[in-house]
Amino acid sequence: MSLPLIESQKPASGVRSLEGFSTIGTGIYLRSTGEQCQDTTLPNVILIFGWMGAQLRHLQNYTNAYTKLYPNASQIVVRCNPNVFWTTTGTKQRRLMPVIDALEALHCFPSSSSAEPPPRILTHVFSNGGSLQMTLLGHMLRRKYGSALIQQFITSTLILDSCPATGSLKTIKLAFSAVIRNPILRIIVLTMLYTMHFVGLGLSLVLGKRIMVMENLRIEMWNPHVLPWMGHHTPRLYLFSRKDKLIPWQDVTRHAEIAKERGMDARCELFEESEHVAHIRVEPERYWASVQDIWAAAISKGKVEDQRLLT
Repeated sequence: MSLPLIESQKPASGVRSLEGFSTIGTGIYLRSTGEQCQDTTLPNVILIFGWMGAQLRHLQNYTNAYTKLYPNASQIVVRCNPNVFWTTTGTKQRRLMPVIDALEALHCFPSSSSAEPPPRILTHVFSNGGSLQMTLLGHMLRRKYGSALIQQFITSTLILDSCPATGSLKTIKLAFSAVIRNPILRIIVLTMLYTMHFVGLGLSLVLGKRIMVMENLRIEMWNPHVLPWMGHHTPRLYLFSRKDKLIPWQDVTRHAEIAKERGMDARCELFEESEHVAHIRVEPERYWASVQDIWAAAISKGKVEDQRLLT
């Protein structure tokens, strides 16, 4: 399947695209190696969901590192524009369609080619913005493929950097103030978000059910099949810091604890000095060692499954 190229979304940094990547959608980038990864102990697809307002020069720190670690893996990068929090669901889904096209072209789904070996997928999610994009993609894939992927054992891992947590008004203000520099636009956006927050809170109380976006996000992230190729077998790595002003470390710790209680393999790497989504700047060696360790855990689970099928 060929993937359409469109004009790049220009970020504030002036970098027009990720080095070595093609732009396949608004804020969506693909690095396709064009060859099969012969080493079955390595991922062959890496899916990255950036944090809200992340500049390409920052995301490139991660794509470059992954290219060095796993040079034969294709990478898909999904950016998160601040308007994801108020854009209609239909618009957000249309923007994510190129991700599904890319995953199909990389033979990640049963219908792609029965002759292809099962994929090995590493998913790396940043902050609540990236989490929102990932969970929406999960809904789209489940509607399209149903339980076909859930019934397969696919080697996979989920890396959660600085997420998830319930957003308070304070953290909402901090997050949007960091990415919206224009003071007038910032006031307009924050006023709209505060209104949405209180309307959602009021409706939750009146209707007796949760309709708060961030709270619903935390709940969705407990789904072992948050992306349909994942399951209880998928090891999760939570990367977070005590100094993160946007995502309280206690919230992340509690999320991981509940995931463990629900039968998931959840592991934590708590940093002491790094800010929000900035752990690689403070302790890069520790960060990437943790990533490699969690992938090794996924491979180990795959070998156990292979042995089970042989007996």
